[in-house]
Amino acid sequence: MKADASAALARLYDLDLSADPGDVDLYLALAARTDGPVVELAVGSGRVAVPLAEAGYEVTGIDLDPAMLARARIRATTAGLAVARRVRLIEGDLLTTRPDGSGEFGLAILALNSILVLGGHDVQRRAIAVLADLLAPGGIAVVDAWQPLAEDLDRYDGRLSLEWLRHDGETERDVIKLVAVWFDGATRDVTLTTVFDEALPGDAPIRWTRVDALHLISADELRAHAIDAGLVVEVVAGDYGLTPLGPGDDRAILIARKPARD
Repeated sequence: MKADASAALARLYDLDLSADPGDVDLYLALAARTDGPVVELAVGSGRVAVPLAEAGYEVTGIDLDPAMLARARIRATTAGLAVARRVRLIEGDLLTTRPDGSGEFGLAILALNSILVLGGHDVQRRAIAVLADLLAPGGIAVVDAWQPLAEDLDRYDGRLSLEWLRHDGETERDVIKLVAVWFDGATRDVTLTTVFDEALPGDAPIRWTRVDALHLISADELRAHAIDAGLVVEVVAGDYGLTPLGPGDDRAILIARKPARD
């Protein structure tokens, strides 16, 4: 992907998530339970990492996308020098990158559906094993994965729909987000095509498009992968208040602990 497209899509990602998912308070609460620094895989633009650094935690973030990391650096710097010094950002593959301090982190995070874009079952299993390896004994791993409802999957037939219209204060353009989703029941793969049209009032729109291949993961698979990685599952929750997962919940949030040394 060209640099200008990558930068635009990173900016539009932040505009998309300007509607707060509501998960940051969970990570702050989990960090308060641990003794040690925090690592976030697929750190993106720093939406989670920077608030953790603002709360006083040392945070390491890993991501493949240099445009997203550039926005994370700006976000950290804007929060102040002390915050920026607590944020360490690394460009690399989260499956193979081993930052300094591996095995010593108190909290390891894979937030907001990041596990879905990693590939199939085996890669997702490896990602949870990586979280476990990064943790110190007694540390906590957390994974947040979308659980589409059956009625949602029935609608994922490629039809294009309008998701939102927003104003981007960075560019002063109005932005429309359109999405088309395909679901393959045989493989449990979801193809998500996102189209952003942005324009100043009266101007022709600029179009940015991205296609993401997602592989759904069930709550049972999250639990099994954590156990395979040697973690002790505390809960698979259905919301950020950590209510145990129940019928109709559209998220599965795994909280698992690395056993303390004897």
